[in-house]
Amino acid sequence: MSSRFDAIVVGARCAGSPTAMLLARAGHRVLLVDRATFPSDTLSTHVVHPPTVAALERWGLLERLERTGCPAIETYSYDFGPFTITGAARTPGEPPAYCPRRTVLDKLLVDAAAEAGAEVREGFAAEEILVEDGTVTGIRGRGPSGAAVTERAAIVVGADGWHSRVAAAAGAEKYRERPALAVAYYSYWSGMPVDRFEIHIRPARGFGLAPTHDGLTLIIGGWPIAERQDDRGKVEQRFQAMLANVPEVAEKLRDARRVENLKSAAIPNYFRKPYGPGWALVGDAGYLKDSITAQGIHDAFRDAERCARAITEFLGAGRSWEEAGADYQRQRDEAALPMYEFTCELAKLEPPTPEQAALFAAIHRSPAASDEFVRMNTGAISPAVFFAPDNVGRLLAAAN
Repeated sequence: MSSRFDAIVVGARCAGSPTAMLLARAGHRVLLVDRATFPSDTLSTHVVHPPTVAALERWGLLERLERTGCPAIETYSYDFGPFTITGAARTPGEPPAYCPRRTVLDKLLVDAAAEAGAEVREGFAAEEILVEDGTVTGIRGRGPSGAAVTERAAIVVGADGWHSRVAAAAGAEKYRERPALAVAYYSYWSGMPVDRFEIHIRPARGFGLAPTHDGLTLIIGGWPIAERQDDRGKVEQRFQAMLANVPEVAEKLRDARRVENLKSAAIPNYFRKPYGPGWALVGDAGYLKDSITAQGIHDAFRDAERCARAITEFLGAGRSWEEAGADYQRQRDEAALPMYEFTCELAKLEPPTPEQAALFAAIHRSPAASDEFVRMNTGAISPAVFFAPDNVGRLLAAAN
C-alpha cells in the first residue's frame, strides 16, 4: 500500500505539533491535522514548569516564547495556612517557568511543525480512523471545503485528547484507572498582578495563581468531586468563597476584574496502552491525570520526544514497531507513574497526615529543602525520590 505520508498526527496542540515537528525534522513525511484553526484557545491551565520549558529550549523555540511577552516565573509558593513553603523554580542554568496562554503557545508549536516540513491542515476534522485487518492505516475526514479526503500512513498518531478517536478505533486498553477526584474552575483577572506561581491549600479546597499574557492573572481552584452536585447555580459564589479563605488574595480581588467566564473540568485519571499495529498515542490521549499538579504540558512534550524517537527507530532504523512501541510505553510509564500517584493523592484534597504535616513544616524552615520541594512539584525530582524514607529522614534532620 503506497502512501504520501510516513506518519499522520491527529491533533495539533501541545502533544501533536511537537510530535509532528520532531518527526519532520528527522526526515519523515508528516501530515498534521486538527479540527481547530490557530490561534485558538482550549481547556487548559497552561503552567509550563522549568523542565517543560527546557524542551522548548532544546527545540530552539524558547526565544519565540520569550518574545511574546509572557512573564517568567522564578518562584513558587505553597501556602498551607500555618506556614508557606517558598522556593526557586529552577537551578542555575535552567530556564524559568511560564504560564503562556494556549492561543499563543499552540500557534507557536503549529508554526514550528510547519517550518520543520510537516504538512499542516487546520480546520480538518478526522471523522474516521481507518482500520484494516486490525491495523490502523489512515484517516478519512473533511477540511474547510467540506470534501471528504482519505489519507494513509505507516503510523497514525493520536494526539486528540482524552476523547481520542484514534484510541477508540484502535481499542487502546486503559489501566490504572481512577475516576475524577476533583472539579476545577478557572478564569483570568486583570488588575491583580502576581510575580510567582502561588498555591493556597485549605480544608477540601485548593487554588493557584500565575501571571500570564497581557497583564492577566490565571486563577484556578476547586473542590472534591463529591461537592459538584452543590455547584448548580452557585459556582461563582462558591469560587469567591474559596478565594476569600485567604485574606491577602481577597484583598487583591477588590481591585481586580474577571475578564472571561469561569471554565470547568472534572478530569479522569488513566493510562492507555500508547501503541499498537499502525498507531500510537501521545499526551492526554494516552495518559491523563488531575490538573492539580499542572503537569499536562510536561507530559505532552515528554511523550512527543519519546514517541517521535520510537517512530523514527521503526521507520528509519528498521526496528519492529512492537519493540519500539513497547519501549515507548515502558519509558513513559516509569517516568509518569510516581507523579501520577502523587497527583491522585493531592486531588483528593484531604488534610495531610500528621507525618506529612510534620514533614512540610520542617521543609518550610529550610531554604534548600523548600527548593527541593518546589522542584519535586515541577517534575524535576520524582515524588518517589523525594518521599523515599532516606530522603525524608535527611530533610527532617536538616531542618531540625
